[in-house]
Amino acid sequence: MFGRLGRLVVHNPWKVIGVWLVAAVALVAFAPKLSDITNQDTASFLPSKYESVQADDLAEQQFPQSKDQSALMVFKRADGGAFTADDQSDVKGIVAKLAESQVKPVAPGAEAEVGAVTSVEAGQLSDNQQIMLANATIKGTAQDTEVNDAVKHLRDATEPLMNGTDLKVGYTGGPAMNLDNEDAFKKAEAIVGIVTIVLILVLLLVIYRSPVAALMPIVVVGLVAMVAPAVIALAGKAFGFEVEQSLQTILIVVLFGIGTDYILFLLFRYRERLRAGDDKKQAMIVAVERVGEAIASAAGAVVIAFGAMLLATLGSFRSMGPGLAIAVIVMAIAGLTLVPAVVSLLGPRIFWPSKTWQKQPEGTTFQRMGKLVGRRPLGVAVVSGAIMLALASGVLGFKADYDQISQLPSDTESAKAMKDMQTGFPAGTLNPTQVYVKSTGGATLDKPAVERFAMDLQNAPGVGDVNEVNPDDPNAGHVKYSADGKAAEIKLVLEESPYTNKALDTIDPLRDAADRAAPPGTDVLVGGATAAFTDVREATNHDMKVIFPVAGLLIALILGLLLRSVVAPWYLMLAVVLGYAATLGATVFVFQMLLDHAGVMFMLPIMIYMFVVAIGTDYNILMVARLREEAKEGNEPRQAAALAVEHAGPSVAAAGVILAGTFASLMFAGISMMTEMGFAVSAGICISAFVMSMFLVPAVTALIGHAAWWPGHGDRPDPGHGGRGEEDREPVLVGGGR
Repeated sequence: MFGRLGRLVVHNPWKVIGVWLVAAVALVAFAPKLSDITNQDTASFLPSKYESVQADDLAEQQFPQSKDQSALMVFKRADGGAFTADDQSDVKGIVAKLAESQVKPVAPGAEAEVGAVTSVEAGQLSDNQQIMLANATIKGTAQDTEVNDAVKHLRDATEPLMNGTDLKVGYTGGPAMNLDNEDAFKKAEAIVGIVTIVLILVLLLVIYRSPVAALMPIVVVGLVAMVAPAVIALAGKAFGFEVEQSLQTILIVVLFGIGTDYILFLLFRYRERLRAGDDKKQAMIVAVERVGEAIASAAGAVVIAFGAMLLATLGSFRSMGPGLAIAVIVMAIAGLTLVPAVVSLLGPRIFWPSKTWQKQPEGTTFQRMGKLVGRRPLGVAVVSGAIMLALASGVLGFKADYDQISQLPSDTESAKAMKDMQTGFPAGTLNPTQVYVKSTGGATLDKPAVERFAMDLQNAPGVGDVNEVNPDDPNAGHVKYSADGKAAEIKLVLEESPYTNKALDTIDPLRDAADRAAPPGTDVLVGGATAAFTDVREATNHDMKVIFPVAGLLIALILGLLLRSVVAPWYLMLAVVLGYAATLGATVFVFQMLLDHAGVMFMLPIMIYMFVVAIGTDYNILMVARLREEAKEGNEPRQAAALAVEHAGPSVAAAGVILAGTFASLMFAGISMMTEMGFAVSAGICISAFVMSMFLVPAVTALIGHAAWWPGHGDRPDPGHGGRGEEDREPVLVGGGR
């Protein structure tokens, strides 16, 4: 199949390039944008069975104004001192002027437009007299871009009003943080894109010593990077799924990393065929025929890993899986069509000015590494396994961090304002936890009973205060009622910052306490940001228990079919599991123990699974396939392992260096979650390529011997096979040359 594809592409290169260019222009011009299906709210990906979602639904029905967004204004004196009476008067004057200029009147019976500021009100002064709050309410949800635009307008309108006062102000809260978050991710995307391109150029120049070969992945993957997001957006619109906001940045890294690997596999084999004496067209046809299966199997392993995420209950995992799988498929198609078309036109000039394509190097480092594995497989297996086990021990200290605030750059306005607010108010003031009481029998609520219930909640573990409905009216109480009187809303301020694990740990006891103290004839639901992330934590833990074993079985099945063996897939998957644990453990050692983080990003185990498990399996496929091929040449297991490392090692190493370097670029993003992800995935790829695939797997295969291929015995030489000359050697699956 791949031979026919190679001939079709090589004999029609301009048509193939033309189809890609037309498709790219059409998709960019007419397809929806990825931002059209992007969701910034992780909690919104929860299924309806969770209590926080049910509370949110109740709020939307009975308290629609509660769905509106709040931009919290944090005032403090420029000198950090206590507020004077004049300062308090200045705050009230600023708030009044903002209300006059920003709040637009709405016709009776009509609703404000999304993004409209519906109120600006001065709030309370902290007990230490150093912080004063005000609140701007904006019509809309966290997903409405108009809400973010409103925060921009409020900031611009507030700045001139501060002149002549001794005060400073900063906006924080959900909309302000979303705005700063959006800006931070845009900057991260630009930084990652630049660093990725520079890194790939430098590494490819070192590998090929050719500016042409170094530039080709930039051009090709750049074109695919225009096409893939449009295809994902089309699929999202067609099948009704949304994607998490970090997908766009991750896509850049995935496409350049994996795409460059696929191009490397192809160019290594193309150069090998040129050295064997093939002309430029025949060399490319054979390269596609031989490497096509490697690229297809590599892409297939990644797609399977991503596809298993469809089993997740958390929608952000389910949506990220298909999005990345689509991108990988598009890149694999480009690797088997667009790249061969371009290279077939350039011919050996792709390696200009280097002449290394004309001769085979001898006495390489990989030859020496191969001899070490072949001579001392037990020692190599023990040492490499011990290294991975030592790193894996860090998993015992793993803690998941759900604090989105700590993931943002600390120099944003919303982050600074939040820190200022916490000097005078409980950390939970930023996002109060809502407790909803609803009548079960259709009767109106007993207001005195509900008020007593609200005050009882003040004594619940982790609760700092119960918000008053109107701080200026001492008779207003602590409960807001729905129009029909059958539902009530109580806002609790937690003692801890709303997204920390300590705050999340208070939700289940709070729910239990609320259920026990609920007034007769009522149901109680606990919602809000902290409750939502408590449910996200539960969903994440559930999803990891489901996704990992299912994906492992699927990949093991694919390995079994590919290698026609029952034995090999099991120790290969055990090696991959050990690589996964070593990666997560190394990340825990660096960020929790060395850098003293409270934990690592809660999505990191899934991210490591997506990239390290899938890619680690790819490298294993490349190495073991070459090892089996050398065995079929008549070499005994130890010699076959030595030759496999010698010949497949260069492509595995080059692919590992490129992909690890590409993901390492995320560490320059300036966002904590991206830094952790960049380190974890790049470290995991290095472990997979240079410890697992280069040493552990071939050493273990050499120790197991012919039994590794039972019952297929695919390593046995064909009857009457007398071996092949050096120039005629053609690995079936390996993308790298010697």
